[in-house]
Amino acid sequence: MRLELENVCYSYTPARLALQDVDLALSNGESVALIGPNGSGKSTLLGLASGVLPPNRGAIRVDGRSIASFSPRQIARRLAMVTQERPMGFDFTVREVVAMGRIPHSARFARESRRDRVAITHAMDLADVRALGNRSIRAVSGGERQRVYLAMALAQEPEILLLDEPTTHLDLRHQVQFMSIVTAQVKSGTSAFVAIHDLTLAAQACNRIALLCEGRIVALGTAGDVLTRAHIESVFGVRVIIDTHRDLDAPFVLPTLSQDTASSDQAHAVDRT
Repeated sequence: MRLELENVCYSYTPARLALQDVDLALSNGESVALIGPNGSGKSTLLGLASGVLPPNRGAIRVDGRSIASFSPRQIARRLAMVTQERPMGFDFTVREVVAMGRIPHSARFARESRRDRVAITHAMDLADVRALGNRSIRAVSGGERQRVYLAMALAQEPEILLLDEPTTHLDLRHQVQFMSIVTAQVKSGTSAFVAIHDLTLAAQACNRIALLCEGRIVALGTAGDVLTRAHIESVFGVRVIIDTHRDLDAPFVLPTLSQDTASSDQAHAVDRT
């Protein structure tokens, strides 16, 4: 399944464009990391790609067909989104939350089928939440809750995953586990957009990287093409070390507490006194 954004623009207010002239395609079995500072447009791009936000200008297509022509159920059978926060109005168990991923595939008021149960169990095993099945979604930690939402998305059996900073609340082991699950899904044919702040993890997990700044894509390509000192330092405004390791097929990015920056800040402070 191919997802395309062509010349897409979106604004929350007339005075502020959140996305400007975005051209980006996601091919079958490909993962693209969306990186950039807070407010650069990553979450907005995912909202547009999911069909939740309508573009002010441009086209969004799924397999050549306008996403606006799909019903919500049709979209949910093809795309699943994992957001940073998903408020739950009722005290559902973890298993009940994961089972919600099967709603697009079920008739209204239908009982769980054998296929539903298999999909739910498999998704919970992949996300390492099966042991939490009977616990309230309100009683689990933020990191555990994020894995539950991943399991719900996997139970949906989508062709495209849209992940909005999915590793934010996870400890180091579960960050690696989460992205390993995503890469395994991609290898099996699923596609993924992943908005993520960990640049090194993005380099290892994703086929391509899109670097956003002020609503525009300023660099797009492989990790080696995008994760350069010039790109990162100009967009994020921090000094970084970028290197490779014999055990990695991708660069790693290490931000530094630059003495030059500290000295400059001190000089400005003196000038103001």
